[in-house]
Amino acid sequence: MKLGLLFAGQGSQAVGMGKDFYENSSAFRAVFDLLPPAQKKTAFEGPAEELADTRNTQPVMVAFAAGVAVELLPRLEAAGIEPAMAAGLSLGEYSALCVSGVFDPETAVALVSRRAQEMHKAAAGINCKMSAVMNLDQESLQACCDEASAAGIVQIANLNCPGQIVIAGEAAAVDKAAELALERGARRCVPLPVSGPFHTKFMEPAGKALEKVFAEVSFGSMKFPVLFNAIGREKTDEETVPSLLVRQVSSSVHFEDSIKAMEKAGIDTVVEIGPGKALCGFVRKTSRQIRAWNIESWQDMEKIVSELKGEQS
Repeated sequence: MKLGLLFAGQGSQAVGMGKDFYENSSAFRAVFDLLPPAQKKTAFEGPAEELADTRNTQPVMVAFAAGVAVELLPRLEAAGIEPAMAAGLSLGEYSALCVSGVFDPETAVALVSRRAQEMHKAAAGINCKMSAVMNLDQESLQACCDEASAAGIVQIANLNCPGQIVIAGEAAAVDKAAELALERGARRCVPLPVSGPFHTKFMEPAGKALEKVFAEVSFGSMKFPVLFNAIGREKTDEETVPSLLVRQVSSSVHFEDSIKAMEKAGIDTVVEIGPGKALCGFVRKTSRQIRAWNIESWQDMEKIVSELKGEQS
């Protein structure tokens, strides 16, 4: 078995996330307590609209992922199982970098809190929207975006897997592009519960602000490779983690390419640290060679650890 880890991004958040881990794991509590009490309360009790605010979503999701990992990985390592690679969807890239050793949890939570603030500022005053378009190829969808640009800015934001591409931008333009996509064969278009036009040119000011923040941050070495959203692969020696994180906020997410890169590297099993099962779905639609598990509850973690240990014995 060659294990990869996947970390969910915005849109996967759910009220109640982390509550059972918090009750069962002191290691998880130590990480989740890095959040202000109000954010923990929002994670556990909602309302969903408040949790979907990027200023809450981002730190809560990273604290959840890092907290699960500090409980999960020692259990796997005791059975001789260690991750060989990791990737995260957008925000999830920070979780992947944290678990790989580039950031400690405190730094990761602080960075994504600042990232969230800068992205919120960049989205201020924009009537924006993100929608997942099902079953339309990239070229056809790009043509829809080009045609819809008369109504405003709309861009391809995420290339998640075969049959799912996310568009983002000004709401009228996103709606027009979605209307055109349906006319041209898309099965459906699903609005996403996010609060900004992420991975579009609107986020360039956030990237510039983060560049200044990263200049003051110490970046550690990776214990295992991380695949980066902006390029859909491992970085080269010439590419740096800070530059790729700056680029990430305003460029398309190449998650399908990241899954293919995992497959090429021989990854045969992935565990998604959620909440949600979206990334497992992307894997199943992209690769026939990789099996996918997800952890969004304490029970999920115990079951997966037990089954993976059984395979190793």
